[in-house]
Amino acid sequence: MPALHDIATQVRRDILRMVHGVNSGHPGGSMGCTELLTALYFKVMKHSPQPFNMDAKEEDIFILSNGHISPVFYSVLARSGYFDVSELSTFRKINSRLQGHPTTHEGLPGVRIASGSLGQGMSVAIGAALAKKLNNDQSVVYSLHGDGELQEGQNWEAIMFAPNNNVDNLIATIDWNGQQIDGPTYKVNDLGDIKHKFEAFGWMTLQMNGNDMDEVVHTLEEAKSLTGKGKPIAIIMQTIMGKGVDFMENDHNWHGVAPSDEQLKKALEQLEETLGDY
Repeated sequence: MPALHDIATQVRRDILRMVHGVNSGHPGGSMGCTELLTALYFKVMKHSPQPFNMDAKEEDIFILSNGHISPVFYSVLARSGYFDVSELSTFRKINSRLQGHPTTHEGLPGVRIASGSLGQGMSVAIGAALAKKLNNDQSVVYSLHGDGELQEGQNWEAIMFAPNNNVDNLIATIDWNGQQIDGPTYKVNDLGDIKHKFEAFGWMTLQMNGNDMDEVVHTLEEAKSLTGKGKPIAIIMQTIMGKGVDFMENDHNWHGVAPSDEQLKKALEQLEETLGDY
């Protein structure tokens, strides 16, 4: 298998080319979360791409709550074998299974919930984790949430519910990049100390640099070792929006804007083609 760093670099190329191809999509958060999804699908999670089983019995599952970062999700799913990499070229096109926000009615392997309505993924992940416990299934549910997404109130009802119901087979990661569509999160609606908030609600918490692959793998494995101990686990993941392309980094304007032809060329020059473009 190629090195995780090489896979992540190719995934970033995929993201840029996908959103450029239709002049729409969300590259910023996708680029920032590339290490996390690469580590999950190529190293940490126990999962079987073929045949895809919606029930995921005895398999770890991943719930993408911030569904607008579908480009990174689709790239990692394709690169890990859920569907052919060539299908990435259909992103956001008419009748494509790769919609701007993941949906289930197209039957895209790897997608278990429709997401993109922010604030709902935590509740879904908790439900999936409880279902596994009821079925005596020892596998783990992973989920990813944006920091700006935590401004939605439903999250906090779910965050309160999980420890009170011993949902200890859930690892929820918060992408703490400090940016959202309207600007820095501290200007839109300051989130305060996210780590201490989760701890106050009864969660075990870890922190990591989400753009350091070795640290991501180590922290995910540490989190998995803490499952089954009576509490859900939250990972506060600091990332850089637009990571990997110098003119995109830390700029909220790249939340949902596609690069121009010239910008794409400059961006791809910073990212080596490692696995072959689709």
